[in-house]
Amino acid sequence: MAIVTFSSPMMHKDKAVYAIAGDTRTALLLAEENKIPIPFECRDGNCGSCLIEVTYANPTDKKAVMLTDKEKLTLKELGKLTAQEIEDAEVRDMPPRYRLACQFIARDEDVTITFTGDPGGA
Repeated sequence: MAIVTFSSPMMHKDKAVYAIAGDTRTALLLAEENKIPIPFECRDGNCGSCLIEVTYANPTDKKAVMLTDKEKLTLKELGKLTAQEIEDAEVRDMPPRYRLACQFIARDEDVTITFTGDPGGA
């Protein structure tokens, strides 16, 4: 089981929720189920409005699902993903700091998800 903590200046306080190991719900769906206001438009990884910053409780043990091609393209267009981060993700299984909530799935790991509340801002 993962503890996913959502943090944003839009919220009065951080909110921690449980994500069941093996569950394939995205961070965006998890946020919606818990009434956490992550902005979004497309839900498909194309628009970048659900940009989040992910911090791992144990940075040496990242297990998040890999970047999709759509997510890579969108994050590159937003200036949030470098060539080195793509290589780290693809070769060393080290996901980058910025993700899209509609694509990110927390695995058996505790993470903090930070978002600004401005579409495309993390």
